[in-house]
Amino acid sequence: MSKTKALEESLGRSFQLYRDFVNSIEEKNLNQKLSIPSNTIGEQLWCVIGARESYSKAIEASKWLGFSCSVNKAEAKNKTLLLDSIRKSEIMVYNSLKNIETFTHSQNRLLIDLLEHEIAHHGQLIRFLYGLRIEIPVSWKKRYALD
Repeated sequence: MSKTKALEESLGRSFQLYRDFVNSIEEKNLNQKLSIPSNTIGEQLWCVIGARESYSKAIEASKWLGFSCSVNKAEAKNKTLLLDSIRKSEIMVYNSLKNIETFTHSQNRLLIDLLEHEIAHHGQLIRFLYGLRIEIPVSWKKRYALD
């Protein structure tokens, strides 16, 4: 079974949106929480990085191997480190995909699960932007028709 170009394009679009997000917010925002029970913006990004790293390994192995992240939650307050880790996690995903010529059903499922995870965090981060009155990046406004 082959992976589709559309899936790769969707991942690429998501990756760009995250780079735009981190570039646009101030470092102080990474430690902010919503007034309702929530984690921080930085912890949201920590989860995205860890999922990319974990799904990359899972796709290569054709099975879920568990969650791990090269960034710890305390480091999720450092904008430079998060941006670097976002970029490195993108490369991990792309490297895992380019090494597979024919995708199994399991690998395609894991790839779709990764994309779903990416998009779920888009929605959560939009809620943070609105709730904390943080300026919404232009690319996010265009992608999701936001005010």
